[in-house]
Amino acid sequence: MTQSTIEKNAVTARISRIVENLMESDRFFQKKLDQQETIDHVFSLVEQYLSPEELQGIDDNDLAGRIRKIMTTKAVAGMLDDFTPEQMEIFDAAVEGRW
Repeated sequence: MTQSTIEKNAVTARISRIVENLMESDRFFQKKLDQQETIDHVFSLVEQYLSPEELQGIDDNDLAGRIRKIMTTKAVAGMLDDFTPEQMEIFDAAVEGRW
């Protein structure tokens, strides 16, 4: 195993553990998100923006807070997919201040 494979496995394990804990403790996440898809999504974001060394410098509480924000955004964005066209119009009007 190469060093980069070991680092990738360590990052994946850490992200998986945090996502699993957040999913277990929050029914909203359980209802709205698929656990493996969420792990994959978070991993791709982390891989894109942070090196393994930078990630190691973030403590678990801080990382869990960041992952929670990502999960919340993903869950809320998915809720819009369930809106009817009429509900979407009301939502758009409310966001634009027309409602």
